[in-house]
Amino acid sequence: MPISAAAIPALLFITLSYVALCAVSPFGNCRKCRGFGFALTTDRKGRPKRGRHCRRCDGTGIRIRVGRHLWNVWTRTHRAGTRPAPNRTDRSAP
Repeated sequence: MPISAAAIPALLFITLSYVALCAVSPFGNCRKCRGFGFALTTDRKGRPKRGRHCRRCDGTGIRIRVGRHLWNVWTRTHRAGTRPAPNRTDRSAP
């Protein structure tokens, strides 16, 4: 059995699993602050303390997943492209 025959179902499974994850949980932990919303630093005694506010997630600790972002962009584009034309009436005509 060639490798491509085994790779196709594996890639399909991984893709469908990621789609399901994006549908169930559209937000994930921020990669920079690991979901805390701030950087952890240590004081002089070595104890952890709250550091600076995370700029990437604006202190929320969450980010939108790439797959969910792509889905949102696609649906927004689709909605804008299939929206019915507004009814325009010519007001200058009697």
